[in-house]
Amino acid sequence: MNSPAPVAGEWFAAFEAVSAETAPGVRLFARKGGTGPALLMLHGHPQTHSMWHRVAPTLSTHFSLVMADLRGYGDSSRPLGGPPHTEYSKRTMALDMVRLMEALGFAEFSVLAHDRGARVAHRLALDHPARVQRMTLLDIAPTLPMYEETTEAFARAYWHWFFLIQPAPTPERLIENDPEAYVREVMGRRDAGLAPFDPRALQEYIRCLSQPGSAHGLCEDYRASATIDLEHDRASRAARDRVRCPLQVLWGQRGTVHRCFDPLALWRRAAHSVCGEPLDCGHYIAEEAPEVLLDRALPFLAQAHTFR
Repeated sequence: MNSPAPVAGEWFAAFEAVSAETAPGVRLFARKGGTGPALLMLHGHPQTHSMWHRVAPTLSTHFSLVMADLRGYGDSSRPLGGPPHTEYSKRTMALDMVRLMEALGFAEFSVLAHDRGARVAHRLALDHPARVQRMTLLDIAPTLPMYEETTEAFARAYWHWFFLIQPAPTPERLIENDPEAYVREVMGRRDAGLAPFDPRALQEYIRCLSQPGSAHGLCEDYRASATIDLEHDRASRAARDRVRCPLQVLWGQRGTVHRCFDPLALWRRAAHSVCGEPLDCGHYIAEEAPEVLLDRALPFLAQAHTFR
């Protein structure tokens, strides 16, 4: 693993830098701190746990936070992947999180997750229902219907979904040629552009994507979502397996997910107990609208964990 960036250390000075081996040769990096019931926080693409820097201080007064870097991202390991993309399946990445939380002393926990991390969280809730108490997912619809209901408008807006799944090593070479341009293009093309992001956060995302193996891990995450993850999702749907814990879904009213899908309707087909609403922002909710996110997510996550 790489050494965490100094700026991230400043943001999270009250948090302990921790790591745990979750599979042979795979070690995840995380920040741990706060008091109260455990809350696992998972980032999106092409980001790291640093995306939570605007909400972590408040959340840490209510929860024991674990802000993890997914495998292939941030300062976590970047295992070599390839067909059938098992190394980066959401089932494998969800098991990473179970083992990380066990290593840190948490057998049960709630989850707050964005984007790619939210897809890991979805599989985590399906495969390990006894672990997850409550879950808030940010700006995604379930992966399977998003592929099944893809339109031209969605494909144009989420072009990276279809670029990153191309066979190795073509997308890896293009990203590695200029990782900074990739980060700025992907994040800057959204509704709000780059204005919502602290420049230090952007530099942290660029630092991590510039590390050897990062582009490959990122691509394998998406390749898995377009192949083995769909197999797992179809099997879950055929078995009528749905998320059992209370689920809150929040999404940006100015984002692609809102324009191209009906997130609440899709999640009601995938979970037993769902609430949610669009927020007045774009895709990167934790950085664009941190106060609104805290206002909606904190009361939900803080409720007694009694639902099964």
